[in-house]
Amino acid sequence: MKPLRIGTRGSALALWQAKSIAEALRVTCGVESELVIVKTSGDKFQQVSFSQMGTKGVFIKELEDALLENRVDLAVHSMKDVPTEIPDGLTMAAICKRQDVRDALLSNSDASLADLPSGARVGTSSLRRKSQLLHVRSDLQILELRGNVDTRIEKLKRGDYDAIVLAKAGLDRLGLSANISEVLATDVSLPAAGQGAIGIESRTDDAETLGILARLNDGETRSGVEAERAALAGLEGGCQVSIGAWGRVEGGKLTLDVAVLSPDGKQRLFERSSGAPQDAALLGAATAAILLERGAAALLVREGRETTA
Repeated sequence: MKPLRIGTRGSALALWQAKSIAEALRVTCGVESELVIVKTSGDKFQQVSFSQMGTKGVFIKELEDALLENRVDLAVHSMKDVPTEIPDGLTMAAICKRQDVRDALLSNSDASLADLPSGARVGTSSLRRKSQLLHVRSDLQILELRGNVDTRIEKLKRGDYDAIVLAKAGLDRLGLSANISEVLATDVSLPAAGQGAIGIESRTDDAETLGILARLNDGETRSGVEAERAALAGLEGGCQVSIGAWGRVEGGKLTLDVAVLSPDGKQRLFERSSGAPQDAALLGAATAAILLERGAAALLVREGRETTA
């Protein structure tokens, strides 16, 4: 067969992820591939805040267009960038084994979150991170931060911020973990739905490609991510809301943690549920329903959008 065309963004992290899938296809499936770089809205408007853009899937829409137009055979995504609704004609063919789900704090003084001085300037473009940081440190100044991972670290080093928060998995993948001052515990900063997991999207009518990609799917990771995404969908949290979610299979049981916060971090609702891995979507939906009964809707004020780092 012809080499599979892998659609990817052009950032260092996106290319790392796409190349890792290309290697997995070669080693695991004996299939060659080639990268096709697609520029997305999220890449084109680096200086515009996500609240101004107001668009779902700013890092993947153009990749999905390329799939639907048969310009690529598969697209590689950070699962936390994928909206809960996938376009007709496309499917998430595989969700690969997850890496570290946690957020990481990087500070110029190598200080931990607890040791940052009062009024410290902390950079993030994620409302989820902002509200959780303010929940434990209401004295912090949370400032907008855009750009790729290396750009964000450079802004920190030149003194634009006292600290920034990024996904640990992205730092690990790029060999930048030495910059981490503290890995934030999940009870401090619950990750975004899908954080740390790479998803591979393809066309529903491309049976040959779907069959190949199925070999790269990790069942336990998929169960966890599906539960998280179902909770997000149930809370109508596809974008611009402060929701953390973490599903994982431990001892054959699927456990799901979901937190909903007000944008200022003053109010926080948390729910932990468990069930069978094969019932992931039902578990996520049920957890969302419980949180809504507890008043979560009043906290879901739409502001910024989760980003790819």
